[in-house]
Amino acid sequence: MTAETSCEAPTATRCGFVALIGAPNVGKSTLVNALVGAKVTIVSRKVQTTRALIRGIVIENNAQIILVDTPGIFLPKRRLDRAMVSTAWSGAHDADLVCVLLDAKSGIDEEAEAILTKVASVKHEKILVINKVDLVQREKLLALAQAANERMPFAKTFMIAAISGDGVDDLRHTLAEIVPPGPFLYPEDQMSDAPMRQLAAEITREKIYRRLHQELPYQSTVETDKWEERKDKSVRIEQTIFVERESQRKIVLGAGGATIKSIGADSRKELAEILGVPVHLFLFVKVRENWGDDPDRYREMGLEFPKE
Repeated sequence: MTAETSCEAPTATRCGFVALIGAPNVGKSTLVNALVGAKVTIVSRKVQTTRALIRGIVIENNAQIILVDTPGIFLPKRRLDRAMVSTAWSGAHDADLVCVLLDAKSGIDEEAEAILTKVASVKHEKILVINKVDLVQREKLLALAQAANERMPFAKTFMIAAISGDGVDDLRHTLAEIVPPGPFLYPEDQMSDAPMRQLAAEITREKIYRRLHQELPYQSTVETDKWEERKDKSVRIEQTIFVERESQRKIVLGAGGATIKSIGADSRKELAEILGVPVHLFLFVKVRENWGDDPDRYREMGLEFPKE
């Protein structure tokens, strides 16, 4: 019986949900992409880009780690803001363990202080991840780690630079050891449970923000209307970019349609790399007034519509 157990032990699988909690722009999406080894979440210079719980899936040895990339936690002002913050905290409470991300350069500022105070009520094991350590001197990093651990007991502390991958392997190994025993919940070759149509919309949305991050407000969204796999193995994708005003539609189109052509070219290139087949992408821009108050739009993004 003992010999049998020892033979089986190495093949026993582990699987669990790991929520990444932190302020906007702390690097959660970049960390998900670094852990997975592929691009599964939108990464932007603007804050509040991740709206729904997009999961990246990591296979490490005999463990499957399902990463819940929550919206950055900030002080909500609009209805959409409140939905995003509510989603972030529900993701933390529903996960098996929580990684609290701090920006090494920002330290424990007002936003980080509020997060540390509230995350104390989450019952799961918590891991402190200090990101962007390449931008800060070692003495400051050690002081930050100590200050955060004095506010609440973290099971472990990691110092990483998600953008370069420094320290990410150690974090991945540890998460694989900590997630609870259990069968895999997703096929081994699946990187994300976000459908490809949603991922395609996210990629186009990222290109819009990169191109128009100063001119265009956050009340814009992208929906994938058609996804056709053709006989020649290529994919035809039609997407609609929704904005709230005609003036915003003109910004997205650009003079002579130059801006939307550039956005489409960038998005098509990245989609072709991810899918491994030629992509024919067609973009349309429409005005949808007050979409931020439409419950159906929230459901499409995986968010719960706040009543107030």
